[in-house]
Amino acid sequence: MGIPVGIDVRDAIHPLAVDRAFAHLSWVDATFSTYVAGSDILRVETGAAPSPQVGAVLERCEDLRRRTDGWFDVRAIGSLDFSGFVKGWALEGAVAILVDAGARNLCLHAGGDVLVRGERARGLAWRVGIQHPKRRDRVAAVLAANDLGVATSGAYERGAHIVDPRSGRPPQGVLSVTVVGPDLGTADAYATAAFAMGLDGPAWTATLGDYAAMTILADGRVLSTPGLQRLS
Repeated sequence: MGIPVGIDVRDAIHPLAVDRAFAHLSWVDATFSTYVAGSDILRVETGAAPSPQVGAVLERCEDLRRRTDGWFDVRAIGSLDFSGFVKGWALEGAVAILVDAGARNLCLHAGGDVLVRGERARGLAWRVGIQHPKRRDRVAAVLAANDLGVATSGAYERGAHIVDPRSGRPPQGVLSVTVVGPDLGTADAYATAAFAMGLDGPAWTATLGDYAAMTILADGRVLSTPGLQRLS
C-alpha cells in the first residue's frame, strides 16, 4: 500500500508469527492494490468474478455504504478503491495471527491507522498520537488506549483522494477526522465517510455509539465526541 508498517509485540512469541503477520499484509497488498498489475481488484474491474476473500470484502463494504448512507463508497471515484477500509481490515487480520500465536499486548500501525491490544507495560495503556494535519513535527492529541483501533482520514498525506460521493469533489472545511473504536476496519470506513461529509461530519460522528471521533476543521477548531475526550 506504499506505507510503512510497524509491529510491536510485548510478549514472547515465535518470530515466525511476526513473519506470518507481514505475509498476510503483503497478500492484502497484492490482492487489493489498484497499482499491482494482475491484482484481484483490477481483474474484478475488467469483469472477472471476485475470489471468495474479495467477495467477502465487497459485501462488508456494501454494508458500510448502507450504514453511512452512501458516504463511504468504494466506487466514489468511479473505480474500485478499498483504501478507506482494507488497511484497517488488514491490520485486524495481522493481529489475529499474532494473538493466535500467544500475543496479548501489542501495537500495529500503518500510516494513519493504529491497532492496540492489552498494555505497553504492566498497568500502562498504549499512548497513540494523532498526527497534526498541518505540522509534521507535532501531534494533535495523544490517546490512552488498551483494546482499540484508531483510524485517521485527511488530505495531508495523499492529497485530495477522498471525495464527496455525491458531487465527486473533495470536501471543504475539514483537515482530518479520527475515529476510535473496537474494529479498525469499521473505524477506517467511518473516518473516511465523516471526512467526505465535510462540515456535516462532526454531527454524524456523534451518533456512532461504540465509536468516538475527533474532527479538526480548517479554521483550527477541534470537535470531539465525549468518548474521545475520555481517552485523552
